[in-house]
Amino acid sequence: MAVDLGDLNAFLAVARARGFRDAARATGASASGLSEAVRRLEAGLGLRLLHRTTRSVRPTEAGQRLLDRLGPALGEVEAALDAVGSLRDTPTGTLRLNVPVSAVRLVLPRIVPPFLAAHPGIRLEVTAEDSFVDVLGAGCDAGIRYDERLEQDMIAVPIGPRRQRFAAAAAPAYLRRHGHPTHPRDLMAHACLRGRFPGRPLLPWEFEREGVVVRVDPSGPLLVSIGGAVDLAVEAAIAGTGIVYLFEDWLRPYVDRGVLEPVLPDWWQPFPGPFLYYPGRRLVPGPLRAFIDFIRTAA
Repeated sequence: MAVDLGDLNAFLAVARARGFRDAARATGASASGLSEAVRRLEAGLGLRLLHRTTRSVRPTEAGQRLLDRLGPALGEVEAALDAVGSLRDTPTGTLRLNVPVSAVRLVLPRIVPPFLAAHPGIRLEVTAEDSFVDVLGAGCDAGIRYDERLEQDMIAVPIGPRRQRFAAAAAPAYLRRHGHPTHPRDLMAHACLRGRFPGRPLLPWEFEREGVVVRVDPSGPLLVSIGGAVDLAVEAAIAGTGIVYLFEDWLRPYVDRGVLEPVLPDWWQPFPGPFLYYPGRRLVPGPLRAFIDFIRTAA
């Protein structure tokens, strides 16, 4: 049977205090309210729980049995609520993030170690995928995506560098053989290593200089799935297979090592950095709230 927890607490207070007025003083409730709660509980059980006289209140046999079992049980309930409530002050538990591979490589390495050091009670689970997913449907608390891929009903918080660029690069040997492009349209005569989101059309390469945007759709010998297969395109570019087009920060280590050279650097198009996004503003889970506060402080 369904029993109101408040009615059980009222019975427990009255039985322990041996009176409605003393119980009312101890709990801050009214004596009439406690009396009504006990009557409601007795009616639901079909049993009298308290003997009432003008001088005292004492449990019946049924009431004493309930009292003996109820005290420890409600103590467990209070302990459970206290344990859950402690998450507000000292966040513990698991935080699940769904992020693109680019964020795993370029954004999270500078954030995750100091965040976990600051919150040893939090366990972070990161799923890396570049497909369009419902983060809640995927069992995650939040995701990281770029502005054009954010769902409109989500809360978005900036995370990572606020300005990034798309860059093109090729191996020095390739450029010696085929020459340096001087305009994005020159790429139509080059071997270009392309990437595509799974199940999505092939997107053009975009370049921009002095407000002029040029889109080209070059061809080439290699097409990879954007995400985990992008490293294959980078290695192919290093081997001299063709020109790769990717995040500047992704290509920068290879350019600094000299195994790749910038292509059309004056045309590299800037774009806003990624966002952490999650549903709703109220009752945000403690681990997620701690992560949001951390990235806002670190910004």
